[in-house]
Amino acid sequence: MQKVKVNVPVMSDLFARGESPEYLFWVGSAGAFDDRYKKVTREFVKILTYFNVSYAVLGTEETDSGDVARRAGNEMLFQMQALMNIELFRMYGVKKILTCCPHDFNTFKNEYPDFGADFEVVHHTQFLAEIVQNSKFKIQNSLNPQPLNLKTTFHDPCYLGRANGEYDAPRKVLSALSSEPLIEMKRSKSFALCCGAGGGQMFKEAEPGDKEVFIERIEEVIASGANVVATACPFCMVMMTDGIKYKNKEEEMKNYDIAELVAMWLGL
Repeated sequence: MQKVKVNVPVMSDLFARGESPEYLFWVGSAGAFDDRYKKVTREFVKILTYFNVSYAVLGTEETDSGDVARRAGNEMLFQMQALMNIELFRMYGVKKILTCCPHDFNTFKNEYPDFGADFEVVHHTQFLAEIVQNSKFKIQNSLNPQPLNLKTTFHDPCYLGRANGEYDAPRKVLSALSSEPLIEMKRSKSFALCCGAGGGQMFKEAEPGDKEVFIERIEEVIASGANVVATACPFCMVMMTDGIKYKNKEEEMKNYDIAELVAMWLGL
């Protein structure tokens, strides 16, 4: 286990010193406040530190992308958030945004340009896919002959997959980490079933029906024979974790974000 000393740089501090990082790391509401997803944020920051990535966070200046407000129908609140964030990004000269949340990724990439935004947006699975090609990662690979011995399946987030066509990046990362081949569920990639939390559904009561979506999805995970379901979205993580608990599979099955698996493999 490597000890990585993490000192998270804050954008305002760097700005005051006349410095400009390559990436703004957008932590997101889940990454900042949800106890489970805060662990993902910490592991991802360790990875950024380990690879000497030039980045900073907004700290207390970060609010919300406005994604859920728009999905739930509060267009005015969404536009207020978008305009406020864009102005803040311009002030700091932000050119690239890095985020672990596909919802924020989609909103920044596809919806903020309607309000004058002009920056590149990178999801953390895309970033990690580049990392596994990094020479430092390859050196680490030669030093670590014991890949993760996990039977893993990947649950495709809707806003990463169908909304933005990104299916390869997470699979490249997972394939680089494990000695076992990645297990694909019956429904995957463009045919993958939603976790049931998107579009504001996370924050409202279930609608009438025979079965909740997350139960249907976790049954597909169980049927795959995997003992790990990898996710790349805070919404999906909540639903998959709830599904594992609902099915009393906590001893046999785990849910990890891809960043956690990379940090685990690197021994961070």
